[in-house]
Amino acid sequence: MSSRELVVLGTSSAVPTRHRNHNAYLLRWDGQGFLFDPGEGTQRQMVLAGVSASEVHWLCVTHFHGDHCLGVPGVVQRIARDRVRHPVGAVFPASGEAYWARLRRAAVFADTTVISEHPLSGELAAAGPLTARRLSHPVESYGYRLQEPAGRRMLPDRLAAHGIRGAEIGELQRTGVVRGVRLEQCSEPRPGQSFAFVMDTRLCDAVFELASGADLLVIESTFLPAESALAKEYGHLTAFEAGLVAAEAGVRRLVLTHFSERYGFADEPAFLEEVRRSFAGEVFLARDFMTIPVPKRLRHAHG
Repeated sequence: MSSRELVVLGTSSAVPTRHRNHNAYLLRWDGQGFLFDPGEGTQRQMVLAGVSASEVHWLCVTHFHGDHCLGVPGVVQRIARDRVRHPVGAVFPASGEAYWARLRRAAVFADTTVISEHPLSGELAAAGPLTARRLSHPVESYGYRLQEPAGRRMLPDRLAAHGIRGAEIGELQRTGVVRGVRLEQCSEPRPGQSFAFVMDTRLCDAVFELASGADLLVIESTFLPAESALAKEYGHLTAFEAGLVAAEAGVRRLVLTHFSERYGFADEPAFLEEVRRSFAGEVFLARDFMTIPVPKRLRHAHG
């Protein structure tokens, strides 16, 4: 299996700081690159992280607040300048098409034809391999989920017991039966892996639906609970709420990010403490240039 990992390019919210750039996250998934929410400065962050424009196959914007999209012009122009040949899908809320058009051609450059647009509308939408759900934010905002289909894992001892070997194994996988032996007799369910990306939102059903059973959840954690009223007013989550989502949704690995500029690295233990009030699983407090792997596949469908 090819690499499945998250490269963190920026972790701040509305205002970048000396140590945190605006948002940006590249998910590497079996040779495909999903670039989420490229905020201002993303092109330079990509250079510093060793991420090339040719790694981007999907450019995904949750909404059109500046910290989630002001890096689009630089990324688009870098895709053009580097003569990326493969198709690049651009996914964004349809209500922000005017903003997308301005960002897409924000300056004079030798354009590219590889970028195709996939505007989203409605409570539930899809674009390519991604599904999207409408979140609760003052402007239209979507969260994203990438779900691998479930499959089956072949069991060598059972194959040997039935005398199935060589080309017959592939035939059994394709057709489901070889010489009267069924696929179920020589294999076990293999759960598909999943990734969820949840940015600016209040708690809502869509957050839990996106996060349900996710192997890796990237979720905003803008505030500590002392600012919970502010979080609700501006459509954001607290660290405690992020942990609650992870616990109730059965998330395997949790990544907190999108921190308000009021917090520094010294505040990270407080964020972790809030998460631990409800979630006992793996937690990463994202910092710029971290690489976080998707956890290894569960061996059985039910753990």
